[in-house]
Amino acid sequence: MRHANGPTIFDGHNDVLLKLYRSGQASAAERFLNGDEGAIDLPSAKSGGLGGGFFAVFVPSPMDADDKFAEMTKDTYDLALPDAINWEDAFPIVMSQAAILFDLEKQGGLCVCRTANEIRSCLNAGKIAAIFHIEGAEAIDPDLNTLEVLYRAGLRSLGPVWSRDTIFGHGVPFRYPSTPDIGPGLTDHGLRLVKRCNDLGIMIDLSHLNEAGFWDVARYSTKPLVATHSNVHAICPHSRNLTDKQLEAIAESDGMVGLNFAAAFLRPDGKMLSDVPLELMIRHLDHLIESLGEDRVGFGSDYDGAVVPEVLKSSADLPKLRAAMQRHGYDDDLMTKLCHGNWLRVLERTWGS
Repeated sequence: MRHANGPTIFDGHNDVLLKLYRSGQASAAERFLNGDEGAIDLPSAKSGGLGGGFFAVFVPSPMDADDKFAEMTKDTYDLALPDAINWEDAFPIVMSQAAILFDLEKQGGLCVCRTANEIRSCLNAGKIAAIFHIEGAEAIDPDLNTLEVLYRAGLRSLGPVWSRDTIFGHGVPFRYPSTPDIGPGLTDHGLRLVKRCNDLGIMIDLSHLNEAGFWDVARYSTKPLVATHSNVHAICPHSRNLTDKQLEAIAESDGMVGLNFAAAFLRPDGKMLSDVPLELMIRHLDHLIESLGEDRVGFGSDYDGAVVPEVLKSSADLPKLRAAMQRHGYDDDLMTKLCHGNWLRVLERTWGS
């Protein structure tokens, strides 16, 4: 599980399936296998020592991403929540992106993993290990029938909401500066969803829940609390980041946080601008380690879904992050935990073997 520059990295979140879906499903596998203009493809991952991660299926809202990111370069901002998306509209998109994921597996680009042991085997063999994750549960019906079917297809991680409301909970806006305490949390449907995910062994992702939703999951879930791609509110007071009280609850549950590379959630000024020094990422890591302990911190890059630091614009650039961690004094044991060991630990606790 090592790259020439250090331990292989297993990543808590990417949006490469959305990128491939938008660019055209027919040529998705070819572009992933042979190289693309985005942050993650097979050549870039191999070059940078990215061993895999959570491959998010996401239903986009009809908003202009460039306009959203432009608004997030201002000193303050408060973007309105996108409109909710109906199940009938969301489900075909989820199926299309899931089909891309399984075609990538069929073409030899990755392996869809359903257990921690399968991830471990892939990393040892130098294969890309992919977790089927859904970001925002619009494609799950109120009776949870689709959840059962998707689980059998390989779904192992689910975020009840993105930045818009669903029948399961209330969204969190892109707002800076702001606390995450911005509205109601999970609905009754959402509480049933938490219980059924616990029963099946689907990890519940807290990264897009507001604070009320976070505490609802903390109260009702029997599994470790996990935020796949979230940062430190004490450093960057964004509505999407985690307060020290939330970090304390995650530590008490023996859960985990993956450091998000998205610039607006790293920078103290909350701006979605790419001039972010690696030292700021290390600052977030230090705070997370201090709050959670060294066994509960990893990475959740948000590659292909956000503006990331210019120095880490591609997964091929990950050796620069490892080098910065080593310069900062992280020893080999801690590097291994942060790069992949902690993800394997928390998934084993959530899923079993």
